[in-house]
Amino acid sequence: MQNIVSQVPDASLGSTSTLPLTPEEEQLKQEEESFYSAHDNKHGDDNIWGLLSGVGGNVYEWYDFAVYGLLAGEIGAAFFPDSSPELQLINSFGVYLAAYLMRPLGAVLFGEIGDRIAGRKNALVFSIVLITVPSVIMGLLPTYEMWGITAPILLVILRMFQGLSVGGQLAGSYVLSVEQSTASNRGFRGSICDASSVGGFLLASGVTTVVRHTFSSEQVQNWAWRVPFWFSLLLAPALYFIVKQSEESKLWSERSEQKEAENIIREQENEQTRPAVVDLLSSPFNRRQLAGMIGVMCATTSSFYIVFLWSPVYLSHLRGLVSEANADLMNFIMVGIYIVLLVISGKLSDSFPHRMDPMRIGLTGIVVAAPVMFGMYESESVVGIVLAQLQFIVCLAIVHGGLAAWEVELWMADPSLSFTGVAIGHNVASTVFGGTMPLIATALFYLSDDLAGDNEDALLPRLIPGLYVSMLACIALFSISFVIRHPHDVRTGEKKLRDAYHEDERRRKRRATKKKKKRKVELAVVGGGSYLPPTT
Repeated sequence: MQNIVSQVPDASLGSTSTLPLTPEEEQLKQEEESFYSAHDNKHGDDNIWGLLSGVGGNVYEWYDFAVYGLLAGEIGAAFFPDSSPELQLINSFGVYLAAYLMRPLGAVLFGEIGDRIAGRKNALVFSIVLITVPSVIMGLLPTYEMWGITAPILLVILRMFQGLSVGGQLAGSYVLSVEQSTASNRGFRGSICDASSVGGFLLASGVTTVVRHTFSSEQVQNWAWRVPFWFSLLLAPALYFIVKQSEESKLWSERSEQKEAENIIREQENEQTRPAVVDLLSSPFNRRQLAGMIGVMCATTSSFYIVFLWSPVYLSHLRGLVSEANADLMNFIMVGIYIVLLVISGKLSDSFPHRMDPMRIGLTGIVVAAPVMFGMYESESVVGIVLAQLQFIVCLAIVHGGLAAWEVELWMADPSLSFTGVAIGHNVASTVFGGTMPLIATALFYLSDDLAGDNEDALLPRLIPGLYVSMLACIALFSISFVIRHPHDVRTGEKKLRDAYHEDERRRKRRATKKKKKRKVELAVVGGGSYLPPTT
């Protein structure tokens, strides 16, 4: 019996050594420590031209992109005339989704351009050119009655090119502006970039409202829906001038020189240079950051599109609570208020100890505010509808204010990957949760309509689209609390708390493992090494 016991390693009985980490866990731990120990960006000088180029590009691109959504009903009738009004709307939003499916591809393309080839500034120029041509052609495109099935096919192709462009533009404006910011102004400057993309929606909403009030419903249905697409031509020359005046990010330029030296060494050692997206996805830490970023942004993208893009369609086309013109007018006012709230929230995010503190507050608010908004819509009162949207956009602005700075700070430890990281994370979330939102929300509306039946006073079924957003906000709260790592973790002590928690978990696992091994030894000793008690 003594011989049997002596054959058991001492470690199984009394050692307090830690359990060995797997190679991936070890790599993850090393990359996390490297992330936290990275030097902060000291090149920020709050350059105004970099901010203006991002602002102008966002306004222009998101104007072109949003016009389609606001005119979805008219475009559906022009290119899908043989369908019912419901199917026309769904087909139109399906084309809208096609553009979103191209955004991750655009993120990879422009990430490579912005991180490894030409820099942030030139990536912005390329994206502006890429969206201008499809927008102009879309305003001239013959309808289904003129060209038959060719017309909707071309519409889809043009929207896909627009999606490819937007996949890089917003991320480029974020990265260029935030990398040129001082640490105390990142949230503010990032919120201005975000506000400018919302400004594109505001401009699109304003132009659409003017068109609807200037022309008759029949004229808008027949041809005047094209006017907002032509309007984009007036913005292109001014925007090109602004972008050409901006400077390249000094942080990227410095890291680019280091990367060139690394590539020379790789070539000498016969190692192939890998694309930015491959470098990004080969890292366990970066994969976790990417998953957490998408988890957080599932709530922000879905919330933005459901209140500013889908709600006007819901209030006018689907529920018939207000006219199209009044729905667009209310949307225009709400977007204007949201821009102000967004910039204020961005400035406030710079004063918090941790960038994610106000984001957690806002996400908690969205969980409650989303179904409340749809419940208040049922008041069928203009005042009630305005207050419903107002309480929701306040919560969304609290999250969104520091979001641009937060996205860039997640990847700032390695400027040769930051454009790609921001672009892929942002656009995958926008595609999966923003691009599908009109279709999902419309399907949920018809589900709620079936549940409500002939009972016009039924309230609970009408909350279903809002409850979907609440669910996504819960996912975002989990991601921001337990998945994402941020440089401010060190500042607020979250890193120490997390390390202590993980150490406690490792000790608990060690104790459980030792007990299990000790039990096996006892069973072996009792049974002479071969006996196992019968199972019951």
